[in-house]
Formats: sequence, C-alpha cells, structure tokens
Amino acid sequence: MLPVSLVVLCKKTRRRTENEMKIVCIVMMVMVLFCCASSSVCAESESKAEKKQVSAAKAWLYLIDGGSYSDSWKQASVYFRGAVAERSWVASLEGVRRPLGKLVSREIEKIEEVNRLPGAPDGSYAVMNFKTDFEQKKSSTETVTFMLEKDGIWKAAGYFIK
Repeated sequence: MLPVSLVVLCKKTRRRTENEMKIVCIVMMVMVLFCCASSSVCAESESKAEKKQVSAAKAWLYLIDGGSYSDSWKQASVYFRGAVAERSWVASLEGVRRPLGKLVSREIEKIEEVNRLPGAPDGSYAVMNFKTDFEQKKSSTETVTFMLEKDGIWKAAGYFIK
C-alpha cells in the first residue's frame, strides 16, 4: 500500500507544483508586459519630444536654406533676438552661409537635452547636431540649439556651422 500512496501523493504534489508554476509564469508575463508597456510609453513620449525639436529645427533651417535670413531671426527665440540684432544676423549669414551654396543633404546625428548652457538662462534646451552637405562644402556639421519658450514652442536659440 505504501507505494500506491506515494504515487498518489507525488501526483498531487506534481499537480500542485504545475499549478503554482503556471501562476508564477502568468504573474511574470503580466509583469513583463507591464514593464514593456510603460517603457514604450516613455520611449514614445521621448520620441514625440525629439520629433517636435527636430521638426522645429528643420523648419527654421529651411528658412536659412532658402535665404530668408530675416525671417529666421523673426522666428527665433526671444533670447536669440535679444542677443543678436536682426541686421547682424542677416549680415553673418550672408557672409558665412550663402557661400556654401544650396543644401544637398542634412541628417540628424545627435540630440542632447540640457537645462543649462553657458551664458544662457536656465531652461529646457535641445542641442542638435546635423551632418550636412552643401554644394560648396561637403561634410559640414551644423549645431542648432533650440529652447522651449514659455508658450511651449521650441524656437532657435543658437546656430553654429563647422
């Protein structure tokens, strides 16, 4: 009789262990799904912010590419317009950007979000590096800094081309 009792006990234990394992597996799967969902929400919100930053930068650079230097100054941040007079901005771009010729290609290389920049007020900034080719200058790097204005719109706060 002992062997039959052991077999029954083992079967009951195995069923119990299998059920416990199923529960543990289900709980683990729910946890994994929850973690994936929350990380994709975070990644999605980050990518939305980056998309807004890059979109604003490309729209602003489009003005410069088209020679609308005065308009680019007018659409820049309050900080930018306070730091650089419109005439100076236009003259700088006439001397530096125009000789490079038409835009051939521009690809985003890097975006860095910072809250502080030397000589600028604390705030939300996006420093973007673009790999850019122009008709007269290949392999340029454009560094564009955008800041989040009080109205929630990203606007140009700096431009440097190398």
